[in-house]
Amino acid sequence: MQAAAYITLEEAAELEGIEYFTLYRRIERNKKKYSIQTKKSDTGGRDIILVSVNSLSKMAQASFERREAVKRIADAADRGVETAAEKPASERPWYVDADYEWYQHQYSKNYYKGMELGNVVREYLSNVPKHRNDLTVWTEAYAKERLGKSGRTFRRLVDDYMTASAWADQMRKEDGCSYDYIKVLALCRKPKEVGLFPSIPQQMKQCIKNIWFDKSFAQNRRTREDLYETLQEIVEIKGWQKLPSYQTISRYIAFVMDAEGMASVHAYAKDGAVSWKNKQMVKRARDTKSLQVLEMIQGDEHTFDVWVMYKTPSGKEIPIRPKLVCWIDTRSRMIFGDVICRDANAQILKESLIKMFYEDLGGYVPKNLYIDNGKDYTSKDLNGIDRKDRHDAEAKEKYFDLECDRKTRGFYRDMGVSDVHISMPYEPWTKGQIERSFGTVIQRFSKQFASYTGTLTGSRTDAKVNKDIKAMAARGELLTMEEFYAEWKKYKEKYINRQHSSLKRLKEEYRTPKELFENGERYVKPAPPRSVAVMALMKSEEAHVYNTGIRRNGHDYMAYELCTYINRKVQIKVDPWDVTGIYVLDDTGALICRAEAQELLKFGRVSDSVLQDHRRMQNRQIRDVRAQLEEATRPFDLGEATENYGKGIVGGVDLTIGKKPDRVQKVVQMPENVNAVRNAKKIKQTQESEYMNEQAKKALERLRAMGEQ
Repeated sequence: MQAAAYITLEEAAELEGIEYFTLYRRIERNKKKYSIQTKKSDTGGRDIILVSVNSLSKMAQASFERREAVKRIADAADRGVETAAEKPASERPWYVDADYEWYQHQYSKNYYKGMELGNVVREYLSNVPKHRNDLTVWTEAYAKERLGKSGRTFRRLVDDYMTASAWADQMRKEDGCSYDYIKVLALCRKPKEVGLFPSIPQQMKQCIKNIWFDKSFAQNRRTREDLYETLQEIVEIKGWQKLPSYQTISRYIAFVMDAEGMASVHAYAKDGAVSWKNKQMVKRARDTKSLQVLEMIQGDEHTFDVWVMYKTPSGKEIPIRPKLVCWIDTRSRMIFGDVICRDANAQILKESLIKMFYEDLGGYVPKNLYIDNGKDYTSKDLNGIDRKDRHDAEAKEKYFDLECDRKTRGFYRDMGVSDVHISMPYEPWTKGQIERSFGTVIQRFSKQFASYTGTLTGSRTDAKVNKDIKAMAARGELLTMEEFYAEWKKYKEKYINRQHSSLKRLKEEYRTPKELFENGERYVKPAPPRSVAVMALMKSEEAHVYNTGIRRNGHDYMAYELCTYINRKVQIKVDPWDVTGIYVLDDTGALICRAEAQELLKFGRVSDSVLQDHRRMQNRQIRDVRAQLEEATRPFDLGEATENYGKGIVGGVDLTIGKKPDRVQKVVQMPENVNAVRNAKKIKQTQESEYMNEQAKKALERLRAMGEQ
């Protein structure tokens, strides 16, 4: 027989569910019922009183046995051993490892029912000592009265509650935390295991996933009915015994999409990587509050979902969807440089930036630009580097090194912008402020117009609004570009003076874009003089200088200052609206001249003014060349200036090797009688004239003779 266990009065009172002094007085009143032992205290105080477990009530003994069983299970688990006797008891109840909050949320009805049962069980345990003599009869009556259940069923609930209490005590002693909640879970219904689908074999489950997540199947938006029909064909081909019902297959797909979290996978297969990155890929918010005003400006284009009338250069009026080019300050959300046009290009972007620098910002430039990846924003004229080289580290160092001798740094850096950041292709969230502002434009501005036709770039067809734009244009119902821009200015004024939701969320001191822009901490850098901006506004190109000038678009551009650059490369600035001249710059970016378009010299008669100008330029050029040559060959030693100057000798050294010719002195003697020489020439001319007359008479006579015959 197993020896009786002795425990302290504190533990015994806890097992009985009563106070310490209550148990102590019971023992004092009935010492014969309780088996008592004493034990010396380790601290030297009063002896410790131990009471036998067999002296306690059946309920306390059962609780003690469960507690000891839990201890044995825990000890065996720590040692890594398992005995045959302990194996059945080693099964941990489901509620021990259950997620309390999850169960309360998923099965709230069962949870609150378990709480009520816990109250009934605790009341029962507190009244057990009063009914020791008729415990069985009283238990039956109590269960029938309080729960409408049999005594056997109720005792099973009490047993579950006591087992959970033992586990809670054991776990509390291990880490000091309270686990009373598992007493409630022990009285709750065990949650049903889901996701097993025993009627679907494992091989068929994988086949269903193969079909549902196939790229072509998902991209064509095929349904679960299509999957079931395809699965029927596969079952016939493979010879599988049974195909579950459509409802079972549909529930399994729903389980895979929801419980297994594969809805994102299906979206990737259906919509592609670009759409998935935009809608599903994890992102992180940027700390815009740490930026200064004008430290980061974002730029992009937006096509309005509104139709307006546009007058072409030929004078014809046509309906178009206008485009907006603008820039937004990342910190304050202020809109700058807004330009509405038919089609944006690099030149329009320059005009937008000039408007922002000198009109909106009052002569200041931002520190950094965050631009779109489009060809207009990343053109060499603006960014200073070819698009194909913008990811090449060596090429970027070549273009952006301020010390290197290069043609241009691009319009952005010429205007004083410190750095330019380019967003990744097809990732609009990298410049989220301006993209979200365009969404606000659609909701609060574009939808107000009668010519609104919906978001034509949207993924949903119900976002389209069918309207007869041609008929509206014929009836004169469309606004002109000027009228539309006036409405845009009204909206912009409301936008910058209205509280911004992002500024409120970031708890900014100033909640409207205009207030934050005017009062926030600011990055300050003056813009270059407007004359420099006008020069930078022109299109930059590289050209070859011929002896006829710079050839461009069928014209020759020439100025006298280009004479020294003939057969060399130069940088030119071209005004698209002025073809009469171009600006020429050297390798350092310094202005050489403004070359005028030259009039072509026609064959035959040439206007005197054009020819005279051309001759004057030629004569001036040759004079300057000769003067420079004379200066370059001026003797450095004045002693040899008269003797060897211009004779191929420098400092007494011959510059060429060759044989010198014999020096023969030529003597020229003037005639003494000049008049005699002149008379001789006249006599000779007279003799030659008489000879020619005689020959003419003879020829005339022969002609007459031929005519008489």
